[in-house]
Amino acid sequence: MLIYIESTIPSYVVARPARDLLQAARQQLTRDWWDLKREQHELFTSQVVLDEITGGEAAMARQRLAVMAGITLLRSTDEAETLTQRILDSGLLPTDADRDAAHIALATVHAMDILLSWNCRHIANAAIQARLRELAAKSDLNLPVLCTLDELTGELYE
Repeated sequence: MLIYIESTIPSYVVARPARDLLQAARQQLTRDWWDLKREQHELFTSQVVLDEITGGEAAMARQRLAVMAGITLLRSTDEAETLTQRILDSGLLPTDADRDAAHIALATVHAMDILLSWNCRHIANAAIQARLRELAAKSDLNLPVLCTLDELTGELYE
């Protein structure tokens, strides 16, 4: 499977353990998948992700970048930029979620099977996926599955 790795994934891989039990379980699932199962897939990311994960505490940013080293970067294209703007213009995402729209557009334009994210507000959100799928189809594109790691693996709640 071709999987676009959004910035929350490397963030969870290197994050300090959360006190919240659900958050801690998600972090552990992410680390386990990263260490044991990511090799089963072809992983991709983008400069948008690299820009996002360089923020915050410098030592953590270095760790996030190290996790993403060697993952193929999808290049931005006019088609991806146009789709990003169409997503924002549609009102499905707020105008300040331009990076989230860019993740969706890049994964769509580059024909990824899955966009993997823990961002359930703007990306892995079932309430907007059908409309995003329609929007992509208007450009003769197929929206990838937008999901969290527990949805991909089915492991968190078993």
